[in-house]
Amino acid sequence: MSDLTVGELAPSAALSVEKVASVHHWNEHLFSFTITRPASFRFRSGEFVMIGLPDGKRPLLRAYSIASPAYAEELEFLSIKVPDGPLTSRLQKIEPGDGVFLGRKPTGTLVADALLPGKRLLLLSTGTGLAPFMSVIRDPDSYERFDEIVLVHSVRRVSDLSYRDMLEARLADDPLVDEAARAQFRYLPTVTREDFPRRERIGALIDARTLFEDGSDLNPETDRVMMCGSMDMIRELARRFEGLGFEEGSNAKPGAYVIERAFVG
Repeated sequence: MSDLTVGELAPSAALSVEKVASVHHWNEHLFSFTITRPASFRFRSGEFVMIGLPDGKRPLLRAYSIASPAYAEELEFLSIKVPDGPLTSRLQKIEPGDGVFLGRKPTGTLVADALLPGKRLLLLSTGTGLAPFMSVIRDPDSYERFDEIVLVHSVRRVSDLSYRDMLEARLADDPLVDEAARAQFRYLPTVTREDFPRRERIGALIDARTLFEDGSDLNPETDRVMMCGSMDMIRELARRFEGLGFEEGSNAKPGAYVIERAFVG
């Protein structure tokens, strides 16, 4: 255990202090961790919340998408490791039992409420942009809303495919969605800088009509899209979707596609 003990951190009106329950290092670039969940903490699948550590007299906070399903007893997060990052340089060293700050008010636009009703849900992610979709695909309501859910995860290296085993097994060990996921969920990993069966970028997958098993094109009348990851990917694909007739949605006005505006400059 490090010196970030729970007892040394002070909660506030905006922040609670939670204990690290587990840490998993996927490779030298990525790690995930779980923390205790306050009894009063509620969130919608796909939302983000502030996570932080003390920095002198003030907490150092960053927005993190919640990767755990909304019914989970613990909260899970996926993070990159930045050697000189103000927060991640320290956060990557946390151990079970350490304390971290948790914001009390989750929010975000990568939620089903920001989408119009549809038949197919397309989740497009790069890197740690996978995190909110790990929550979405483990939400039973997602399978009630959509007939088919396709998750695309684009990374540079094979080892960057976090949660790969779980996703390739179609969430087989999840008692709430395993049957629905087996019938309705499709996982499409792609690796751009190492040998891998699928090496195309997301735009190329759209061009090749390989996103859906029937080879059909995207349809703004029935298809719904969520995007999270690199700003370049989001901007490029948002322009493409707009050109196809997709309108961006929000919590105030649902649409055909959504991005997390808080993460996009």
